[in-house]
Amino acid sequence: MPAMTPLQLSPAARAEGVVALPGSKSISNRTLLLAALAGGTTTLTNVLAADDTDRMLDALKALGVAVRNDPGTRTCVVQGVGGAFPVRSAKLFLGNAGTALRPLTAVLAVLGGDYELSGVARMHERPVGDLVDALRALGTDIRYLAHDGYPPLAIGAAGARAGSTVNIRGDVSSQFLSALLMALPLARESAIAATTVHVVGPLISRPYVEITTHLMRRFGVTVAVPDATTFVVPAGAHYSSPGTLAVEGDASSASYFLAAGAIGGAAVRVEGVGRDSIQGDVAFADILASLGASVRFGPDWIEASAGGTLRGGTIDCVAIPDAAMTLAMVALFADAPTTLTNIGSWRVKETDRIAAMATELGKLGASVASGEDWLRVTPPTPSTPLHSAAIDTYDDHRMAMCFSLATLAGIAVTINDPDCVRKTFPGYFDAFASVTR
Repeated sequence: MPAMTPLQLSPAARAEGVVALPGSKSISNRTLLLAALAGGTTTLTNVLAADDTDRMLDALKALGVAVRNDPGTRTCVVQGVGGAFPVRSAKLFLGNAGTALRPLTAVLAVLGGDYELSGVARMHERPVGDLVDALRALGTDIRYLAHDGYPPLAIGAAGARAGSTVNIRGDVSSQFLSALLMALPLARESAIAATTVHVVGPLISRPYVEITTHLMRRFGVTVAVPDATTFVVPAGAHYSSPGTLAVEGDASSASYFLAAGAIGGAAVRVEGVGRDSIQGDVAFADILASLGASVRFGPDWIEASAGGTLRGGTIDCVAIPDAAMTLAMVALFADAPTTLTNIGSWRVKETDRIAAMATELGKLGASVASGEDWLRVTPPTPSTPLHSAAIDTYDDHRMAMCFSLATLAGIAVTINDPDCVRKTFPGYFDAFASVTR
């Protein structure tokens, strides 16, 4: 594949303006899958138009789901299949979309069939073993086609039966639990038997699981959560269409613009997500406020501007792993070192994000230290200012978007392979240019 032309970003002195956010990747792919599995027709609005949702849409169509997708209006009309895909044998390529591969693995394994799921080389390095172990405990037939614990995967006809208790680890990726929960209403005998999922160890990124259970409820399945480690899919659960559902703007994408406002002086407002969002990454705005930024909320908007000197400190990022990357950039503008903790999940994302962030921040002249699940950034001083650099993005959309913020330090930045943002926000650099001066 030919290398993409690097993007030169000029120094910026100020950020101000309004950005309409693209739809949430997490909500878009979950609702596309739930709408496909439900009975009835669902109209989804503000669906993200990007690589990750394209992979889900391609897979659903290959499985026999009728979908009318209009990227211009960001609307998808999905004719649900009522709990069983018409196509029982398929090979699905899912790129590097974890929000497509993990839930489709669970759904297809629980239903049973003859399926193969694969992705790009990096997807084959991202672990899936904890999900496979849980699915196998339910009786499904899943085989590794290359290396144990990782895609590509083959799924057989066995399927799963409801009525048992299954354990799943929660400390690698919350997508494993989300995938399992979405699949369980499809298990044999689910009409008469409940299934209990017990989370072993700490559950990272719990807000993403709460997105899952919220959306399952919108499609007619209420998951009981009697305690912090127990999830029960009740007997008789089945998906039904809510009719129309609007996808929220992406709260992770909002973080770059809110940070720009906090760093760049004037107010930057994002539209499409607000105080009542179901996305945990809106907590990023609260963290900005705790660091000294001025933050305001509306029902479907958030606004941030400089409120004074930004403070450093230690920030537990277990609930907001994606937006936490933006905090590593905000740390460059703080008055003291910032330590981000509980970010071990960064190592199994689109790239090893701890290593990547440490390397690329170092190119700017920042002082960085890191460990297995933490990163410490010491802000520059007058004697050790930041300097211009070419930033490698590792085919990771969030690396590309994060490092645009360095221009607000008054330095030029070159982003290598800027097109990697097509994964979740194809128009990111145009949006960023619209609010920077």
